[in-house]
Amino acid sequence: MRKWRCRYCSHVYDEAVGDPDSGIAPGTRFEDLPDNWMCPECGAAKADYEPDE
Repeated sequence: MRKWRCRYCSHVYDEAVGDPDSGIAPGTRFEDLPDNWMCPECGAAKADYEPDE
């Protein structure tokens, strides 16, 4: 499981946690998020995330 960081607000999408407020179950890989998924904090697009190394 990886973590991904929004390049605008630094929100972290953790694949192990998912995004329950948006209906994304724990264990959902970033690649499997819908293309229209947006950052829950600032509204940035999925494409605005990068791997959090």
